[in-house]
Amino acid sequence: MDKNSPIGIFDSGVGGLSVVRQIIAELPGESLIYYADSANAPYGSKSSEQVIGFSHDISEFLNNMGAKLIVVACNTATGIAINYLRDTYSIPFVGMEPAIKPAAKASKSGKIGVLATANTFETEHFNRTKGLHANNVEVLMTIGEGLVELVEQGKATSDYSKELLIKYLMPMVDEGIDHLVLGCTHYPFLLPLIHEIIPPEIQIHDPAPAVARQVRKVLEEVGELNPGNEKPQSAFFSSGNRTVLDMMVENALDSRVPPRIK
Repeated sequence: MDKNSPIGIFDSGVGGLSVVRQIIAELPGESLIYYADSANAPYGSKSSEQVIGFSHDISEFLNNMGAKLIVVACNTATGIAINYLRDTYSIPFVGMEPAIKPAAKASKSGKIGVLATANTFETEHFNRTKGLHANNVEVLMTIGEGLVELVEQGKATSDYSKELLIKYLMPMVDEGIDHLVLGCTHYPFLLPLIHEIIPPEIQIHDPAPAVARQVRKVLEEVGELNPGNEKPQSAFFSSGNRTVLDMMVENALDSRVPPRIK
């Protein structure tokens, strides 16, 4: 392992690209390896044993590819598997942190909304964060059933996506939330529709920028931050059909993505 080794990133599918683009913005000199487990998406409906198994296999792959740090760019996998991964591997892991703390701290109405998968809401990680930082507000939690699948199918801006988002978001809006936490890395790709649906005064919290800053902090702490002496490269893998992955790498990451390893 050296400073020029890549950062490994994985998600249940293409959603983790919302984290990748923030890592590129924060650390443009770093090489990246991304793994989309699209064949097994969504993790939000899988058993804990399955999620741990998927996370182990992908981490083994990224570790064998020489990753110096692995980002678990999936809220469900973070909540269920990250402690197991940290106990199993010697390299650092950075997971997703639900953005409940900043939402609760800034709320004026005393009500915040969280949109996430069923498994995320059931994890100890989520409930510990909620218990620590949201005692003074009401947290309205809504399961975004079907949204991950639509993003995986390249239908993030479809009429059906908008129909589901209206169904999930408007009850929270009507209850008076003034902050909305996105609890799944797929959901930032739904932001164009979310902005159409909810009032502009409701602040939306995407945890990806904070995750990118944490990656920088950990790499600095272990002395593995790339000084930018070598040209970064990137590689993208998928366990399923990679058509949507390739499309989203081109559209969501644009020219900032490092040249791909051929």
